[in-house]
Amino acid sequence: MSGSYGNGNHANRLLARFWESASGFWRGRSAWRSWPLSILLLAIVVGELIAEYWLNYWNRDFFNALEARNAEALQRQALLFVPLVGLSITLALISVWARMTTQRMWRQHLTMHLIKYWLESGHYRHIHELNHGTGAPNPEYRVAEDARLATDAPVDLVLALVSSVLVTFTFLGILRNVGGDLHTTLFGFPIYIPDYLVVGVIVYSGLVTSAMFILGRRLTDVVQDHAQAEAEFRAAANRVREAGEGMIVASESEEARALWQGLRDAIEQWRRLCWQLMRTTLVSHGNTLLAPIAGLLLCIPKYVSGAITLGEVTQAAAAFVTLQGAFNWVVNNFQRLADWKSAAKRVAALLLAIDDLERSGQAVRGRAGP
Repeated sequence: MSGSYGNGNHANRLLARFWESASGFWRGRSAWRSWPLSILLLAIVVGELIAEYWLNYWNRDFFNALEARNAEALQRQALLFVPLVGLSITLALISVWARMTTQRMWRQHLTMHLIKYWLESGHYRHIHELNHGTGAPNPEYRVAEDARLATDAPVDLVLALVSSVLVTFTFLGILRNVGGDLHTTLFGFPIYIPDYLVVGVIVYSGLVTSAMFILGRRLTDVVQDHAQAEAEFRAAANRVREAGEGMIVASESEEARALWQGLRDAIEQWRRLCWQLMRTTLVSHGNTLLAPIAGLLLCIPKYVSGAITLGEVTQAAAAFVTLQGAFNWVVNNFQRLADWKSAAKRVAALLLAIDDLERSGQAVRGRAGP
């Protein structure tokens, strides 16, 4: 079962087939709803970036006023904080509505397409005949669960990617302006690093991303195998119920063995998934703890020399954390990407299986024609 979709060409074919059907949400009759929602989501991303940018400068001014013990400036910053927080919360609320509405409508569109295609010309009656050749058993699970996962994750992933790109171009300027170049000595040797905070965040993010790719390289296959094992376990339990109700004729011992085997497979795949998630959590949680400290440590030489203020230290450290989060989009979304790829491939496998049935049905009809 492991690596059932591991072949690169086959995996690309599956993803292409998924998008062929899923992208229909932005075409035809559903386009009048999907495009305004998509534009609204992008506008919210820009608005959230602006709010985050203002909060970054508020952070600098607040700590500079605190360092100077300037009560009047602290009062101004406290008053300014209220509308900034209000704007950020408002945008977050609108984002939740627009994001979940898009996900709901996209899921409805894709699931309706799958159901119609599955039921069309009695495909659901013959899909089991192609299971071994196409890898599309348990079609009901793919229609009900995988279609939901396959349309839920891309919305969040794309919005996070767009935000990461915009954040990169916006906050790199802050690090460059605050940090400037670094002139220091190490063991008596002079060291010069231009835009050293920018260099620091790029090196740090590169190390974190590389660690995630190395430790989590098999996560997608493990997630796929786990989903398949769970689906087969449910299918085995369903067959036991159907046999008990007289809906199918089956050997009680055979169905019981299949059920116990399904449980063993599901537990084993859960164990493998646990170990994979432990590996990726090592990187993601470690990054959560280290990123704020790394930003502060990089600012120490400039602060000690008096080149930057306390407010600029906190501003640069906050910008460092924000930027490394943008650079580490893959790290932050590694498990979500694996879940989506697994679900999308399973939906595509069902679509390809029905495609095969459709072609074979056309061939049969062609031979039976005049």
